[in-house]
Amino acid sequence: MRADRLMHLLMRLQARPRSTVGALARELQVSGRTVLRDLDALSTAGVPVSTTRGAGGGVSLMEGWRTQLTGLTRPELQALATVGAPGALEDLGLSGPLRTGLVKLAAALPSLQQPALEHARQRLLVDASGWFTTRERVPHLGVLRDAAWQDQRVTLTYQDFEGARTRRAVEPYGLVIKADRWYLVAGTEKGPRVFRGSRIEGVRRRPQGFTRPVDFDLSHFWKDWCARFATERPRYEVTLRCTEAGVAALRAVRPPSEAARLDAALQGKRQVVLDFEREAIAVSQLCEVGAEVEVLGPEALRQRLGALGAALQSLYGASGRRRSA
Repeated sequence: MRADRLMHLLMRLQARPRSTVGALARELQVSGRTVLRDLDALSTAGVPVSTTRGAGGGVSLMEGWRTQLTGLTRPELQALATVGAPGALEDLGLSGPLRTGLVKLAAALPSLQQPALEHARQRLLVDASGWFTTRERVPHLGVLRDAAWQDQRVTLTYQDFEGARTRRAVEPYGLVIKADRWYLVAGTEKGPRVFRGSRIEGVRRRPQGFTRPVDFDLSHFWKDWCARFATERPRYEVTLRCTEAGVAALRAVRPPSEAARLDAALQGKRQVVLDFEREAIAVSQLCEVGAEVEVLGPEALRQRLGALGAALQSLYGASGRRRSA
């Protein structure tokens, strides 16, 4: 709705001294022309908006002007009530400040709205934790947080997926948590890169600071990076023949996005092609589903699983001897 967008635009201008039309358009997910029309609407409503053209220009509010908006809508109260102290903030040491900040915000609400906030809090709880899962350890998260907050360069010791270790100087732009996994977004000689937090084995803060790129926006970069990762990541396609029980077992270890493909396998020749990204991932997951799923290709994977099966048969089979400790 346009009223919500205008409110968002007003709050955005009040929170930051100056923004560009392009940055506002990306945040609001509208065109630059729409932003200009919304700015005109704010000006007509009496909001002192200033637009400056040229280098160093942008959109801003008159210095010292602030809106006197009070109170929240019912949906805003309901959304506020769901905010707790997720594990991500505990990792960063910010769960306590979040709690005190929410208490202050609730106390600042008009007295008539405070019971409504408690009403919503007792009727909706968001628990983002998973079942039977262990959060990845990121021992250097505190150092990375401080470096990102203070725009300070660091040297990382990093181990990639294949186990290779490198040392590199980077500029920490920000931290992102996705599905309980932390990632560092940092500037490098080749542009912004993403590093998985659990693979960062060491961090050393450097005395030099850095200047963040003016046009860098963490949320937009992350959205674009995730989209590229989904299409450009390594592919390791495996052709499988499955029993009905095998399809059910695959559902338990594969992402929900493959449900339609597995449904088609049940209705056809019980064959399906899945992308495991890497051979090591295929071995791990196919060992978990067992003999209800047969690899038809690639041949190298069949041989590797066959050799693994023979080794396990030798160790655990009826003819195998129990080894002494």
